[in-house]
Amino acid sequence: MKKSTQRIIIAASVLITVALFALFLSDILVPFIRLEIKNDVDGAQALLRSKGILGVLTVILVEALQEVVIFIPAEFIQISAGLSYPFYIALILCDIGACLGATIIYVLVTMFRFSSGSFEKNERKIEKISAGIKKERGTQMLLYLLFIMPLIPFGAICYYGSYRKMKYGRYLFTVATGVIPSIVTSNLMGLAARYFISNDLPLWLLILIIVLLAVVLLAILALFLNKVFFRGNEGTPDSMYLNVFFSVLHRLCRRRQRLHVDDTLIQDHPAPYIALSNHGSFFDMYCTDRLFQNAKASPSYVVNRHFVSHPLIRKAAAKSGVIPKKLFCPDLSTPVHIMRMLKKGYPVIIFPEARLSVDGRSYPILDRSAAFYRRLRTDLVIIKIRGSYFAKPKWRKRYFRSDVYVSAERMITKEEIAAMTDDELNRLIDEALALDASLDPVGTYPQKDKAKGLENILYRCIDCGALYTTKGVGSVLTCSACGKTHRLNERYLFDEEPFSIGAYYQRIKDLEKAELKDLHLETDVKTAIFRDTGKYKTKETGRCILTPEGFSYRSARESFTVGFDMLPALPFSVNAEFETYHNGDLYYFYPTENRRQVVRWALIVDIIKELRDEENGETKDAR
Repeated sequence: MKKSTQRIIIAASVLITVALFALFLSDILVPFIRLEIKNDVDGAQALLRSKGILGVLTVILVEALQEVVIFIPAEFIQISAGLSYPFYIALILCDIGACLGATIIYVLVTMFRFSSGSFEKNERKIEKISAGIKKERGTQMLLYLLFIMPLIPFGAICYYGSYRKMKYGRYLFTVATGVIPSIVTSNLMGLAARYFISNDLPLWLLILIIVLLAVVLLAILALFLNKVFFRGNEGTPDSMYLNVFFSVLHRLCRRRQRLHVDDTLIQDHPAPYIALSNHGSFFDMYCTDRLFQNAKASPSYVVNRHFVSHPLIRKAAAKSGVIPKKLFCPDLSTPVHIMRMLKKGYPVIIFPEARLSVDGRSYPILDRSAAFYRRLRTDLVIIKIRGSYFAKPKWRKRYFRSDVYVSAERMITKEEIAAMTDDELNRLIDEALALDASLDPVGTYPQKDKAKGLENILYRCIDCGALYTTKGVGSVLTCSACGKTHRLNERYLFDEEPFSIGAYYQRIKDLEKAELKDLHLETDVKTAIFRDTGKYKTKETGRCILTPEGFSYRSARESFTVGFDMLPALPFSVNAEFETYHNGDLYYFYPTENRRQVVRWALIVDIIKELRDEENGETKDAR
């Protein structure tokens, strides 16, 4: 069938679906709700009886056409049917509609070779799920799996089943029974809403019922999927746990950003390989997951060990093929886990900076891993994420909806790696991942409070040198000591020098570097100490000290000093805490006064690390 004909069919289906749903809403559903609000049960029943076959046909046809179109969610009509009709009638009508839609798709595919663009977008996702099932179970069992997983639209599943040339009787039976769990859930939500309207059910109870229905259904499906389909996939990215995690993450994040994906380089590239990505935002893991939607294999992630240290999370992470790594601390188990994952045939994603960008510029890569990558004898893929820093920087609580671009930009083959020295490969990785968000604008930010929270990283006035006198209000950063202001425009650039956040931060760095010979910082802290298991070892109060000799901690219980040869960086959370490992335990230090100072402590450690590298003859970082 010609593409133009296919587009006409899709357009006509959309128009008919919208028209029927509008009719259902305006002529049946809205009047029905009004009668229920008035507690006019007799009037509501009379309305449904008066519409008779018209209401029935509307539900069936809308349910059928949404499958053909694919991108129109089925939940709208299913919940509406549950709201308007008795449960058993709503279930039957929606199931008939699903079977009718499946039949239309079967005819279009088998007789006219019709191909839906929306199906083509989901085809690779179906193939990845199919490949993740270790034991071959046939097309019918695969369709059941797809119907109960909240990942693929019903219409795309029906197109897939039709293209696999199933016999019509088996195909229709599979559809009729496979869609029931979803229809039941949506109808029950509509039924709960109807009781809320007609019986003065409290709103909190309605929400609780809907949440419990969803939780119970997901728990049953998770148990079924894990025991029947994904048995044998534990410990890999094909596990059910990782699929569920990213499915939920996608639903939370998809409306928060306009994500643009370029996966051309990896779409058909065989695994395994290592993928390295810059790290500008909390949402980078979500961005890279979307990049790998059409790849031949799902990736494993190297993540901060502390994030997955809770016993329950640690167990789920292990079953998901997640690889934990202690930040800036020797961790010999991580390379072993990476090699095992590659041997199983999966890509591994690493964020070499190991911490979120503080000012929009890439951090220097402190863990020089070229020798390790060479020993792996596999390709390296360079991933670039642009626009994520200003959408949700480390220092701001609010999320700005904007354009974010994620792409696989470069492939460094194992042959190229073998021909390089370690220094050459390290330098190439540094250059390939380097990014300054201020110099690489990919969107505009019309929001009026762009500078809110900016003082938490730009803690020092570069005009008068005063500490902790800056304040971000609206889109203006102002110093209370000298009155100097710096205004941000829609490109997140200042209206005068130093023009960018990164350049402003560099000026602060230069001021701190000039005063380094007099370095002596002290602060009282509340300390939370975590064992390697993630549980609290203890909570206490103490005092942190930073001098040219190193970082020290004193409390009534213990005292230790970490020299800068063992302290490559001091990770921190803005306006909250800084942290480090000691004897295998993770220490979180929360200053009792002026928590803005945590960024200063971290910056000074970075400066000392840079100066030590220069003294040792190592390449100076571009920052």
